Amino acid sequence: MTAPYTGRCNCGGVTVAIDAEPVTTRQCWCRQCQKIAAGGPTNNAIFPLEAITIAGARAQSSYVAASGNTLTHEFCATCGSHVLAHSSARPHLRTIRMGMLNEGHGLAPAAAIWLDDAPAWAHIDPALERWDQQPPAPAMGQ
Repeated sequence: MTAPYTGRCNCGGVTVAIDAEPVTTRQCWCRQCQKIAAGGPTNNAIFPLEAITIAGARAQSSYVAASGNTLTHEFCATCGSHVLAHSSARPHLRTIRMGMLNEGHGLAPAAAIWLDDAPAWAHIDPALERWDQQPPAPAMGQ
């Protein structure tokens, strides 16, 4: 499938519409992502901010990540489903959680990042581009 992409949280209280293709797609194994993904990675699609329309009540939390950037996670204020994340280093991009998108979106991770933090039991697709820590910013995100 190609843009536009649409999605919603578990309760339907937060919806998203995206009018662009992702800048990149990534599977993240950092410890923070493992905590929000019940021990596994998060699977993410990074889009330009101006291509995203979000409706619904969201809550957020922020922390300084191992990269040194402040990361902010937004989630549905009602059901807690993770919606997106954004970094202080790239305010013009948003990282949408692939689970937020409606079925049939056709996106898949192109890279696995923060592999230094992956547990020993993790199975990482050998076809993915691999980064032990934070990769360079996506081409558009320079």
